[in-house]
Amino acid sequence: MRISGGSAKGRKVGSRKAFVAKGDSDELRPTASKVRQAIFNILAGKIEGSRFLDLYAGTGAVGIEALSRGAGHVVFVENNPARVGIIETLVEKFGFIGRASVVKAQAESFLRKNAEGSFDIIFLDPPYATDEVAHSLQVIDESLLFRKEGTVIAEHSSKKILTYSLKTLRLKKNYRYGDTALALYDYSRPE
Repeated sequence: MRISGGSAKGRKVGSRKAFVAKGDSDELRPTASKVRQAIFNILAGKIEGSRFLDLYAGTGAVGIEALSRGAGHVVFVENNPARVGIIETLVEKFGFIGRASVVKAQAESFLRKNAEGSFDIIFLDPPYATDEVAHSLQVIDESLLFRKEGTVIAEHSSKKILTYSLKTLRLKKNYRYGDTALALYDYSRPE
């Protein structure tokens, strides 16, 4: 996996094997390169200087890419301790210390404890085989985690189409890339 744009363009994030501990039952499905490129094409013009939340960070590739492309600060949330350590190493290796925070936590626990985190962009990529994408979107919707011009992008299985808008999140567009889909939400909270 390589970074596709910005100051770290072309640098290798790591291999899938590095992120899967021996005997680890926690399945890792890294965001494909073409999907990562699509995410940053969708977010063009919003990354520079942004506060970016990478929920279910996994390999950290999406958050590292955000930093490479000029995000002001990225918070990586990952529950697997081995992956947390690898993401911390990558942040240091790529020179992003001071612009990144790596948090070992369950996504929902993090969302509930940080109800006023003020992020410009929230990216979430929970396991496809669960209903965590819908549940996490509900928790984000109930929180004050994103700024007025905020954007939420949820990566999920293309077999599961997210068509609903929530109280403060409005579904703007769905994108499909083979087995992967992206749902783009923006802020619709009244003033």
